[in-house]
Amino acid sequence: MTKTLNRQVQLVRRPQGAPVPGDFRIVDGRVPAPSEGQMLLRNLYLSLDPYMRGRMNDSRDSYAPPYALDAPLGGGTVARVVRSRLDSFAEGDLVVTPDAGWQTFAISDGIGLRRLPNDMEQPSQALGVLGMTGFTAWWGLTAIGRPRAGETLVVSAAAGAVGSVVGQIGRLLGCRVVGIAGGADKCRQVVEEMSFDACLDYRAPDLPVRLREAAPDGIDIYFENVGGAVREAVWPFLNNDARVPLCGLVSGYNGITEGTGGIHALLMSLIVKRIRLQGFMNAEHLDCFSDFERQMRGWLDAGHLRAHETIVDGLDQAPAAFVGLFEGHNTGKLVVRLPE
Repeated sequence: MTKTLNRQVQLVRRPQGAPVPGDFRIVDGRVPAPSEGQMLLRNLYLSLDPYMRGRMNDSRDSYAPPYALDAPLGGGTVARVVRSRLDSFAEGDLVVTPDAGWQTFAISDGIGLRRLPNDMEQPSQALGVLGMTGFTAWWGLTAIGRPRAGETLVVSAAAGAVGSVVGQIGRLLGCRVVGIAGGADKCRQVVEEMSFDACLDYRAPDLPVRLREAAPDGIDIYFENVGGAVREAVWPFLNNDARVPLCGLVSGYNGITEGTGGIHALLMSLIVKRIRLQGFMNAEHLDCFSDFERQMRGWLDAGHLRAHETIVDGLDQAPAAFVGLFEGHNTGKLVVRLPE
């Protein structure tokens, strides 16, 4: 018989610039045993997200602690309870974990876990459109963007996990939605499958010219996922009293930064145009999660919103899939599926 092992993807060196497969190592070890007050989980789906790149740096100046070297990386998962020594969870329960990570098995004390229906048809959606990704899109747009019918919403990384949901919500709330994505195929998918009014390929020339044509009345809300050259193209078209939910700056996650001139112009425009630029962390607003879940599930069940996923099979593929995340290989939520 084949012995059951706990396969882990460990971080063995801190990436210099873009991550490469050599920054990771695959290790097989013993399956841990739960102590009293703990349970053993078997991960079924692993969420891969851009924020993980920041945790690979040895920096304490962040909202999350850095990953340790020679240890499995953390990350949200959908998991099955294999063995429970907790009264509140039973064997066979399906749960969402905040950080069970890049491994087959994990030990949990139950804190921070969210229970799912055991017969949930697509459990991976609990990491995407019905999970923290969808919640990020919903809260950032509705609480900071405060969309009103007839306004123009521009979304960077529009084909990504968060951006694809932001645009669909914006359309449902009556906005004209313009996406910005990488490549003609992604732009076509954003318009045809995600119901954006328009989508611009940032890799094609003259982005500012095309943006002016797509948003002739200016931009009322800019959902910022990228930063860099895309932000520089968008910023001059922001209307007075525009709102900018600052979700991420993925263009700088691998060490690329903007010059001081660009930052100065950005700050000056905040004053001149009274723009609301607000960063946010979804973990600080979980009291709104039940409202989000109820509204999103209603839109999904009614067919008003589509959940897009890129699913990669096998924990061994997680490093390459994560590298590809920064090269634009995924559409929608990127998830690794582990065999049950």
